[in-house]
Amino acid sequence: MSLLRGGDDAVTTLQSGPDSIYDVVGIGFGPSNLALAIALHERTARSLGRDEVRAGFLERQPRFGWHRGMLIDDATMQVSFLKDLVTMRDPTSDFSFLCYLRERGRLVDFLNQKTLFPLRIEFHDYFEWAAARVAHLVEYSAEVVSVRPVTEEGEVRWFDVTSRDPAAPERLTVRRTRSICVATGLEPHLPPDAVRSERVLHNSELLPRVGELLRSGTPIRRAVVLGAGQSAAEAVDYLHRSFPDAEVCSVFAKYGYTPADDSPFANRIFDPEAVDLYYGAPREVKQSLFDYHRSTNYSVVDMDLIEALSRTMYQEKVQGRQRLRMMNVSRLREVGTRGDEVRVTVEFLPTGEREELAADLLVYATGYQPQGIGDNLGEVGKLCLRDEEDALRVGRDHRVATSPNVSADIYLQGGTEHTHGLTSTLLSTTAVRAGEISSSLLARRPATT
Repeated sequence: MSLLRGGDDAVTTLQSGPDSIYDVVGIGFGPSNLALAIALHERTARSLGRDEVRAGFLERQPRFGWHRGMLIDDATMQVSFLKDLVTMRDPTSDFSFLCYLRERGRLVDFLNQKTLFPLRIEFHDYFEWAAARVAHLVEYSAEVVSVRPVTEEGEVRWFDVTSRDPAAPERLTVRRTRSICVATGLEPHLPPDAVRSERVLHNSELLPRVGELLRSGTPIRRAVVLGAGQSAAEAVDYLHRSFPDAEVCSVFAKYGYTPADDSPFANRIFDPEAVDLYYGAPREVKQSLFDYHRSTNYSVVDMDLIEALSRTMYQEKVQGRQRLRMMNVSRLREVGTRGDEVRVTVEFLPTGEREELAADLLVYATGYQPQGIGDNLGEVGKLCLRDEEDALRVGRDHRVATSPNVSADIYLQGGTEHTHGLTSTLLSTTAVRAGEISSSLLARRPATT
């Protein structure tokens, strides 16, 4: 989310006057705010309009999209289809994945697969199907450029959210709202000295960039992937299949890929009740829980993929042509370029021995990080209260604590791992969280609305 000031020559239009102030404007329209839009839409429908919450959502992309660059054809979800946009909140909702399958004519076929984990491309299609049904609540190609407090009689009662169309940046649209819900998602994380180029990319760009290379016929003799998590292993496998003549080197500091802990008891850290326990726990207990259960989500790989890569390596050894190379217990020390080549220096940590590789492609599968929500809200960020470690104070209803003179609300979907636990940025509690925010919005709406 970029929060820049519009130029002096910008043309401003007002979308919400005094008689049409929004109850909530959502910034970002990924799965989290999509789930909130559905929850508000369903609440209005059930009440026959009596409990209508006037909502609008702004998304800078021209259409709905969720990690499109990693929609590998055979990659599966890592959460159950029952943890869709609605089921954990309302199993009777017709926005569920099962209702999507019924409408697409694949319900019986999916059941016959005997799996809880759909293909990622199928789940993305489900998201698009759901987003199309609440299209009246969202404006695409709307990049939020500022959020400013509006004060009346010394009280901050509203926010003015200004957006622009990237194709027409001179035109600004302002919406006045009683609350905002920020769900701008995660942004790719790169090592401090990493510089993207035509041959150096983050794994979030994997599919389109590989597609360009294949269409252009660019020869790829060696590709290097840095990282030890699910995305890294998927990138290694995908590059190995996409470039059958290339050597693919996987570089990571561990001895081997760590299997994801998806055992029944460990998975209970993703239960809605676990959020209550985490939220109320002392700081040291929160840190312990986070450290104990990192292996459910961070820098871990599905066992099926680990075994498949291991089989591939063994088969290549048998055949005497080893293209898949695991450079474990290693780190990248230097990255440079020479013409179209990327020169990568890999250090084997136990001995300090270094090897320079000439690569045609370097992929950083180094994860994602939350956008600095508290720092990037401009003037509004100054109204937010912080704890002794300078982290945002967030209520159990996902509402940021603000100065006493602020009655307008800021809700967060993401960036709350320090208060709400591991599920802050995951799909596991998306439906439940949307229901909680929806209820809070309704409870805090002025009686005169």
